[in-house]
Amino acid sequence: MLLAITSMHILFLSQLLPYPTDAGAKVRLYYTLRWLAQHHAVTLVTFTRSDDSPASVEHLRSFCTAVHTVPMNRGWLRDVSVLAASITRDRSFIIHRDTLPEMDALLSQLIAETHFDALHADQLWMAQYALRVRPKAPAARLVLDEHNACFQVFERMDQFEPNLLKRWLWRREAEQLQRYEAHVCGQFDHVVTVTEQDGEILQRISRRSEQPATKFTTIPICVDTAEVAPIQPFLGDPNVLHLGTMFWPPNEQGVLWFAAQVWPLVLSQLPAATFSVLGKHPPAAITALADSHLHIDVVGYVADPYPWLQRAGVFIVPLLSGGGMRVKIVDAWRWGLPVVSTSIGAEGIRYRDGENIVIADTPEDFAAAVLRVLTDPALSHQLRQNGRRWIETYYNWRTIYAAWDEIYK
Repeated sequence: MLLAITSMHILFLSQLLPYPTDAGAKVRLYYTLRWLAQHHAVTLVTFTRSDDSPASVEHLRSFCTAVHTVPMNRGWLRDVSVLAASITRDRSFIIHRDTLPEMDALLSQLIAETHFDALHADQLWMAQYALRVRPKAPAARLVLDEHNACFQVFERMDQFEPNLLKRWLWRREAEQLQRYEAHVCGQFDHVVTVTEQDGEILQRISRRSEQPATKFTTIPICVDTAEVAPIQPFLGDPNVLHLGTMFWPPNEQGVLWFAAQVWPLVLSQLPAATFSVLGKHPPAAITALADSHLHIDVVGYVADPYPWLQRAGVFIVPLLSGGGMRVKIVDAWRWGLPVVSTSIGAEGIRYRDGENIVIADTPEDFAAAVLRVLTDPALSHQLRQNGRRWIETYYNWRTIYAAWDEIYK
């Protein structure tokens, strides 16, 4: 039975410019926008950074009804000021950091000029804006897309953090976010999560709210397999690849763990192996790895990762913390790369251990898995083929994102 879809005007709020799709959150944003814009009039309001290009904005205008941007200016001085204010006011740092009056002013103007049937907040950071503008559009449906159970990310980071000050900060942020997240989920008409685990967690904490959300739905992060052909490997020296936004603390933590505890075990058995770290804004602790004389290359951000993907013998996801769903695994499958991940790294994703991915959680097991994939061509080929077929079946936005129609019918 075909679902009857009534066209709506959706005000879509984003903390990130959704294009290019060079980060997991952007992948979710971009294909959700693409799907909704097929049936609805979507006005995108998004923060932008200094490295976002006008061409990216124009690309989004090719399928959105309108795109409005607000510059996001950050720096260490502002972060220190926001941290002090969040402590004295008993608020979450990351929520307070993204509270800008320019965004509120723009949304108030748009609401005054245009009738919107729905307010769509992408990620927890944008929920505050939807809630503040809701009284001016009381009939609008409120939809929140939660990429993570955000408080859980900081809970897990606390468990593996040796620095006592950072541990206190992570613990405090987790406590603040849990209270805030429970309250926010209770204010929205519909909360969408990318994993069933996050949905269960958020439903549990939101029950403490006086106004529990009417409905929770899980829609996984999906990609477009038609637009990307599998990588044709060109294997020279055995190479291990990590690709991810390096200023995201769980990625930094995972790469440091791999470099310190796993990589020496790999080199002891395979001295010619190299380790490449790709991703935007690597912090000092990551860039210092390039000077460790352990065959580690810290590349930073690259607009076209294809040359590194082509020479990668194994793609690793060594996460010890995090939440939601790791898009890097979905992307690696789409590219046809063999993947080794921790259990947390693959959390929320459907997989078959040993068939389309290898899961390992201790340094010794992770090193052994990396070595197996690098030295066993049959296993590598099996993981490449099965991963690509898996993504085409379970994570193709052109079929799976029909679930958004149920929310916006």
